Formats: sequence, C-alpha cells, structure tokens
Amino acid sequence: AVTVVVLVAVVVVTYFSLCFCSHQVLRIQAKDETQLSLIKELEQMFEQLDFWRDVSDVSTPVDIRVPAETLDQVKEYLDSWEIGFETMIEDLQAMLDEEQEEMESAARFGEARNTDSFDYARYHPISDLYNFQDMLVAENPNLVSKIVIGQSYEGRPLNVLKFSTGGTNRPAIWIDTGIHSREWVTQASGTWFAKKIVEDYGKEPVLTSILNKMDILLEIVTNPDGYAYTHSSNRMWRKTRKPNPGSSCVGVDPNRNWDAGFGGPGASANPCSETYRGPSAHSESEVKAIVDYVQKHGNIKEFISIHAYSQMLMYPYGYTYTPVKDQAELHALAEKAVSALTAVYGTRYRYGSIINVIYQASGGTIDWTYNQGIKYSYTFELRDTGRYGFILPANQIIPTAVETWEALLVLMSHAKNNS
Repeated sequence: AVTVVVLVAVVVVTYFSLCFCSHQVLRIQAKDETQLSLIKELEQMFEQLDFWRDVSDVSTPVDIRVPAETLDQVKEYLDSWEIGFETMIEDLQAMLDEEQEEMESAARFGEARNTDSFDYARYHPISDLYNFQDMLVAENPNLVSKIVIGQSYEGRPLNVLKFSTGGTNRPAIWIDTGIHSREWVTQASGTWFAKKIVEDYGKEPVLTSILNKMDILLEIVTNPDGYAYTHSSNRMWRKTRKPNPGSSCVGVDPNRNWDAGFGGPGASANPCSETYRGPSAHSESEVKAIVDYVQKHGNIKEFISIHAYSQMLMYPYGYTYTPVKDQAELHALAEKAVSALTAVYGTRYRYGSIINVIYQASGGTIDWTYNQGIKYSYTFELRDTGRYGFILPANQIIPTAVETWEALLVLMSHAKNNS
C-alpha cells in the first residue's frame, strides 16, 4: 500500500513542473469605489498575482490567486485598508493533486476505442480530444466532417467539427470552447456537445429541425498550445504560447486580440499580463484562423464562445458602454436561454451585456463577430461561482454540459427561426 501512495505522488510531482504549493485563492469584497481602486492597485504592486475574477463593481467579488511568498503582504495590505476577504481555496496544489490523481486513475483504463466508450466525465489531454474528434467523424461520416482552419503557433491543427445534413453554404452556427486554456470544463463540455449532436439528430425534434436548416460548427480546442501546456507544465496557463519579442513573458490573451476596440480599456499592453492584447489585432494564428474562416464563410448567423467560470451569459459590447442596436432582442433571448439552463438543476446565471455584467474588456471575440454582422453573438461563463473556479471537479462536467446544452438549444432555435 505504501508503494502505491509513493507512485501516485511521483506522478503528481512530475506532471506539473510548476508547483502551486500553498498558493491560496482569496475572495475580496470591496465596500465602495475607493476599495475597488485599492484592489486594482494590487496588480501593480505584486506582478505575480493571478486575477481569476477581475475588478468590476462593488456587487461582484474579486478572486485572486496569491502565491505563498506574497500571501502575508497581500493580507496585510487588505487588512490595513479594512477590505474584507475570505480564503476560497486554502491550498491550490492540494486541489491540483486530487485532479491529477483522478485523471491518472481514469487513464489506466486506456484510450477509448470509440466515442461510446469515451469517458465524458473526466478531463483529458489534448491527444485524447483529437482522437475523439477523428473517431466521431469516422463513426458519423454522413453528419460530421473535420475542417482544419489553420495551425497554432506550435503547429497543432485548429480543428472545427462541421455537423451538416448536406447542401452548400448553408447558414451556420459557430460554437467554440477552450479559448482560455485553463478553463477545462469548456473543452470537456464541447466534447459532450459533439456527442450529443450525433446522438440526438433524427430523434430529438429541436436539434433535428436546427440541423435540417443550418450547419453547426464546433471548435473544441480553440487554444491547443495553451491547453497542452496546462497539462505538461502549468495548469493555470490562460494565454497562447507565442513568444513576445523583447520580453521573457510568453503568450497573448486570445480574448483581447480581436479587432473590436483593440487596445482599449480592459486589455493590457504588458506582455506579462494575463490580459495582454498582443502586438496587433489578430496577431495570434489561433484568432486569425477564426477571423479568416468567418469572413470567408459569409453566412454564419450565430456565434457562441464558451468560457469559465462565473455563471453568466453575455452579449456585446465589452469595449464600449454604447448599447448594441439589437440589445432588446439579445437581452430577451439571453433571459429565455438562462431560464432553460436554470430549469435543469437550479443553477443561477446572470445575463446582460459584457460591460454591464462583468467589466469593460476590449478586443473580445463576440464584439468583433457582432460588428461583422453576426447579430446573435453570445459568450458563456460556465460553472462555478468561485468555490473551485478553474479547478471545477470532474464530477461536475456532465451536469454543466447538460444544463448548458438546454440554453444552447434556445439560442440555436432562435437563430434558425430568425435568420
């Protein structure tokens, strides 16, 4: 028994070269605007802080991962300004070790031979997700094809699954998951969605009617280099992996890299920041591939980008306070989609425009797609609200996917009926 424990420990240690030993995630609640600006100043004071949930308004707490070596200073700073906080995660590495042990035990059963035996209730490395996509295409050649829309910086394929019942240049719905690589529940949900589509077509009337009129395009691993890196080196990696000339810091935030208010508030010019916008709009091949595909396609009617965490459904804009001209329709549709989601397990979601629900953020995906004429542009933030944050336990993958699917059906049906 002792040997088994030692083996598992070795696996866990070698799995992540970067240890988050004794890192804590603090939830900080500002009482007023003054305290909000004091929390924001922490970012300049301690560069190694990782804002899991950024500063927005006094009604929304701020979640920050604090390394062990700066923990005392950060807590003293908060205490000195009488800013309230609680510890959401006591020891991040302990949670990561648990997550990894679960993945290792699942991996002992070997690779799935088909999509029926694929384990949807586990997190998987990128090779498994690529294999899954190939198996799904091979099993359903009349419904699913794989389009490679480009390559990542490190040369990985940018795969899009196309679900189509035939015809050329039909109107389409785009869904992407995993643009921020550490948001593992999104790639896992995307995989579940893909299987759900092939299982339900011809049986479930809502999905069947959508696919009889429109194609569904699904990019499950939108930031493959980042995702591979979260498995090999740094579980908390968010950005792409392209080096930044003149800086030792790597990567760009692919959700600040779009040509929609590019470089404005809510995006950083600092290559070391988690929200670094990049040297220019569409500088990241992972973003440019989607831009080129959307423009070439010319008939995408709905664009849905899926993130985690915070439990929100949002529409544009994020870069400006000016409401979109379709605000009333987009808001009513978001409300309807959230009601369908909540009806499954009671999970509560906030909804509205990005800038009103979370914070000002420029260079975001759906602001660009809306400005391209894709009226139904939405972004999700999946479970949870911060108890686990990016380390959502694997036993919540399927419940998350199931409830999100109900919201997606509402959004997709509306696009089908109004395009």
